[in-house]
Amino acid sequence: MGRTSDARDKILSAAQTLIEQRGYTALGVAEICAAAGVPKGSFYHFFESKQALALTVIDEHWTEQRRQWTGLLGADRPPLQRLRDLFEATEKVQRIGQQDNGTVVGCLFGNLALELSNQADDVRHRLQEIFDEQIKLIEKVVAEAHERGDTAATVDTHTAAQSIVAQLEGQVLFAKLLNDPGQIEAMWRNCLALLGVVDPDPTRPGVAGSA
Repeated sequence: MGRTSDARDKILSAAQTLIEQRGYTALGVAEICAAAGVPKGSFYHFFESKQALALTVIDEHWTEQRRQWTGLLGADRPPLQRLRDLFEATEKVQRIGQQDNGTVVGCLFGNLALELSNQADDVRHRLQEIFDEQIKLIEKVVAEAHERGDTAATVDTHTAAQSIVAQLEGQVLFAKLLNDPGQIEAMWRNCLALLGVVDPDPTRPGVAGSA
């Protein structure tokens, strides 16, 4: 039983690494198995197809990322500071990926959305669900900031949350394109502008400074 479970974990780990580095379409089952160090039969014992594997990789990655996002956004800190913490954590993840792989790998979900959104409906639908979950997590924080008076009174919390997720994906895409995780630093200034926060006072409780 231990060997069986280990084989599945190896396949998932190898698949995620290869998808991040090279994309999904160019990969074959044989290459994934070779990278995982398992026989091809083991692959089909766990996954009926490469697309089924991709969906599992997506779900496993989101389980871990959702845990991280929930921890950061649900922390006992002012709401705007929590958003800034999320952006900084995202930049850190991309810097670690750059150190490990020699290049910024970007967002697994964003990469797959660009590559497969018009090719694999199951993958597209699952990615839509995940982005919707991300928007809900951020909207909750934006709504809290709005209730505290930390944002402009005219801010629509749902639209703002959608825009923040879109900008986050866009900045990570630029970071990948330019191989520069520092591109994500612009997210904080963009977020403040989006929420109507002008020159926030870092000494005011609940409002993180723009410096």
